[in-house]
Amino acid sequence: MEDFSKLCLHTFTNKPWNLSQCIDNYSKAGIKGISIWRNVLEGLDLKIVKKQLAEADLSIVSLVRGGFFPSVNASERALAIEDNMKLIEEAAVLGAPLIVLVCGSDGRQSLETSREQIQEGIEKLLPLAIENGVKLAIEPLHPMYAGDKSAVNTLAQANDMVEAINSPYVGVAIDVYHVWWDPNLEVEIRRCGQNNSLFAFHICDWNVPTLDFLTDRGLMGDGCIPIKKIRSWVEEAGFSGFNEVEIFSDKYWAMDQNEYLDKIKLAYLKHS
Repeated sequence: MEDFSKLCLHTFTNKPWNLSQCIDNYSKAGIKGISIWRNVLEGLDLKIVKKQLAEADLSIVSLVRGGFFPSVNASERALAIEDNMKLIEEAAVLGAPLIVLVCGSDGRQSLETSREQIQEGIEKLLPLAIENGVKLAIEPLHPMYAGDKSAVNTLAQANDMVEAINSPYVGVAIDVYHVWWDPNLEVEIRRCGQNNSLFAFHICDWNVPTLDFLTDRGLMGDGCIPIKKIRSWVEEAGFSGFNEVEIFSDKYWAMDQNEYLDKIKLAYLKHS
C-alpha cells in the first residue's frame, strides 16, 4: 500500500495554486502534511485557515519563512526582528509548531558579521517563541547564496549556532538541495541527532545542468542528489518527522498542477 503519511508539501512547490487549492488537492491526494508560505496567507483570516486544515486532516508542519536578520543598517535589523515576531504570532494562531529561518546576509559586510547578527536576532526572538510554543529552525543555504540570502552555508555552521544559543526551541532544517555536496554531511547530521536539534527535512533534486539556481530545482529522481542515502542518515539520527517536498521550478509551475502532484507522489515513493 502506498504510504504518504510522512509526505509534506510546501505551498510554494505548487506556486500557481492559492492556499485553498493546496489544502483541497493535498487532502484529496492523501497527503498528510503542509508547510505554508507567507505569500498565500495574505488577506486571510488565520483562524479560518486553521479550521480548514483541521477539516482536511492536514498537519501544518511549518510556516515559511522567517529570518533575513543581517544588515549594515540598525533600523533594517530592527524591522527584521519586528517582522519575525509577527510571524511567530501568526504561527501560534495557525498552530504551526515551527518557523523555518532563511537567515539572510548583507554583502556590504563580512560573513562573520552577518552570522553574529543572525545569532543576535534569533536570541531576541527566543522569549516570544518560547512563550508561544513555536520552534525556530536555522536552514543552511548553499554557498551560492552567501552574498544575499544566508551567511549560514554549511550544516556545521548551523550546528555551531544552535549549540551557541543552546535552547530546545532552536534547531536545524536540512534541505538536501543546499547541503548534499558537503563531505562532512553525515557527521554533521549525526551531530544534529546528538543535540536533538533536527527539526525539519526538505527534499528535491539538483538538475544537471541546472538552468537557474533559484527556479530550476528538480523533482526527486531528476538529478544527482543521493536523497535516499541522506534520508537514511537523517532517520538514523533520530528524525521521525515529515519529508517536505520543496521545489522551485519554472518548468513544473508551468504544467497542470494536478498532473504535477501525481508526479510528486510517484517520485516520492520511487526516489525518496
